[in-house]
Amino acid sequence: MDKDAFEKIIAVEITAEPIELHKLLKFANLAQSGGEAKFVISEGLVRVNDAVETQKRKKIVSGDVIEFNGRKFRVAVKQ
Repeated sequence: MDKDAFEKIIAVEITAEPIELHKLLKFANLAQSGGEAKFVISEGLVRVNDAVETQKRKKIVSGDVIEFNGRKFRVAVKQ
């Protein structure tokens, strides 16, 4: 069976959409600072919906899947 079948996707709830990618990384504690978030994005270490994303201000909306540091996160708007 494919290893992707066993991957766990973690939910990240935001209060409003869209949210900029660098802000999402900081909000979800995936980066310790905004500067670190911008750096990892510019280095091509972040994927959005299975594509490498280098736009720090990329607009992220509910349903988007972010991959960083070997983990996957699905964005959802808190109801």
